[in-house]
Amino acid sequence: MTLPEVPGVLSADQLRTTVAAIAAEQAADGALPWHRGGQLDAWDAVEAAMALDVGGEHARALAAYDWLARHQRPDGSWAAEYRDGAVTAPAAESNHAGYLAVGVWHTWLCTGDDAAVDRLWPTVRRALDLVTAMQLATGAVSWALRPDGTPDDLALLTGNASLFQALRCGIALAGLVGEPQPDWDLAATELGTALRERPAAFADRSRWSMDWYYPVLAGALTGPPAHDRLAAGWSSFVVPGRGVRCVADRPWVTGAETCELALALTAAGRRDDAAGQLTAMQHLRADDGSYWTGLVLTDGVRWPVERTTWTAAAVVLAADAIAGTGPAAGLFADPGALDRPVREVPDRPGKITR
Repeated sequence: MTLPEVPGVLSADQLRTTVAAIAAEQAADGALPWHRGGQLDAWDAVEAAMALDVGGEHARALAAYDWLARHQRPDGSWAAEYRDGAVTAPAAESNHAGYLAVGVWHTWLCTGDDAAVDRLWPTVRRALDLVTAMQLATGAVSWALRPDGTPDDLALLTGNASLFQALRCGIALAGLVGEPQPDWDLAATELGTALRERPAAFADRSRWSMDWYYPVLAGALTGPPAHDRLAAGWSSFVVPGRGVRCVADRPWVTGAETCELALALTAAGRRDDAAGQLTAMQHLRADDGSYWTGLVLTDGVRWPVERTTWTAAAVVLAADAIAGTGPAAGLFADPGALDRPVREVPDRPGKITR
């Protein structure tokens, strides 16, 4: 399989090595933790699985999704953290529930595997039904369930932007399986309005870079509003030649946030700037193709001392989006594709594709 290349930044062989580094951390039962023996959460496991699909490791990606399907709880959620299959943090967070829809849509774009979509569809449906049930009167989605099973009043901007993308991918999957979900359409519309027009609906976490770029990455902001948002936070978060600060007032750049900014820039049509950010974070690359999580600028120390599958995955996804050559590259490079008209596919009644 031919992997994407970003000339002068990452070759196909280098990306193949990074995909192999992610695969090396996967457990025999399909679990994809942050690193071997480390914690696992549903959102980061999906991100790592998407990178495996980009790298042609489709069986491994499906194994990760099947692990999530086996561990889904009856209400559609996952625990916030697992270690070696055991729950270590039981909280039910909405962004963890939603992100599987993005991964399953991504795997279908990569492989056209209808059987995988059919098998995983009930899991996606339960998860997004939970997400819609957690939507607040403002249109924002609660970040987590309280112990009594009711949604907390707090909504987080980054998580909600991710859920906007997840709901739209879920709607696309619903079309593929011929089971329209009008509640998801309504939820996505209300959430999009909240993200664009109701900043007070979300907790103020503007110190974090993810709250800056994620509405652009996820397609909630497009056109001039997207460009304006990226320009407004640039000087606060971007460290030339090093990447993106995780928190504006901390001397710490992180690889995943830098690559996610690259995805947002690509979505906004700024591929050269995106490639520049991907270039800037290559100081975090290890010899085996894995990536350190971050670097403390004041003393040049890598911190935390870990190489995470999700950081490596963010590199792969950013490279794929920038190159624009892979079958799923448009998921991040062209978020508007999810809104385009669909066409019938004759080999399966009721099935649609984009």
